[in-house]
Amino acid sequence: MKLSEKRNSNFTPHPETDGPIKAVLVDVTELKKRTTQYGDKDEFRLVFETECMDEENDRRFCIWSRGYTPSLNEKAALRKDLKKMMGRELTQLELDEFDLEGLIGHGVKLIIQHEHKDDKTYANISFMAPDKEKALKPSGKYIRVRDRDTDAPTEQTESKAEASGWESVIVHVGKYKGKKLGEVDEVGAGSLISNWLPKAKAGGKAEDAALVAALTELADILGGDDY
Repeated sequence: MKLSEKRNSNFTPHPETDGPIKAVLVDVTELKKRTTQYGDKDEFRLVFETECMDEENDRRFCIWSRGYTPSLNEKAALRKDLKKMMGRELTQLELDEFDLEGLIGHGVKLIIQHEHKDDKTYANISFMAPDKEKALKPSGKYIRVRDRDTDAPTEQTESKAEASGWESVIVHVGKYKGKKLGEVDEVGAGSLISNWLPKAKAGGKAEDAALVAALTELADILGGDDY
């Protein structure tokens, strides 16, 4: 799978929501190798089409998840988000072999929040749960990444997802305060994950949200079982 690195200055992020909105899973992207300071990692993303209309383009908005490593260990970000999407823990049979393609068309409720960095606005998923009412159906206008012309630019929302990675989040606590998380060495990152992250998750403070999300993603990349 080939992905474009082009950025579109006219990109309109998914609108921020006041509460949960209906959405449906429309894509599971192929694995893409991502180079980090901790080595090369394979990641993929989930793509959701929401009920919010992009009137300018006569289609629904889509939003891309954070990047996931293909792991179902108990601390992996993918397993945690699958539990949120399905409203339950995975069965042992599912843990032995889980077919993500089988979730295409699965209805969920999402809350979208905006993050402002470098004079740009990015949309992120801050809440995810199964839609237990009449689920949203795909509109049919979204084309899966694997089915597109590989020479054509990818979705603007994918560029957004790549641009809002954990590396650029500023650490606001401890000895690394003021540094981007991507500039913190593995020992320091591991310390933040082990010592600060559990307390911050329990505290639920708004000012900690960005770093909590970034460290959670990084823990998955590093192999969550070690932290």
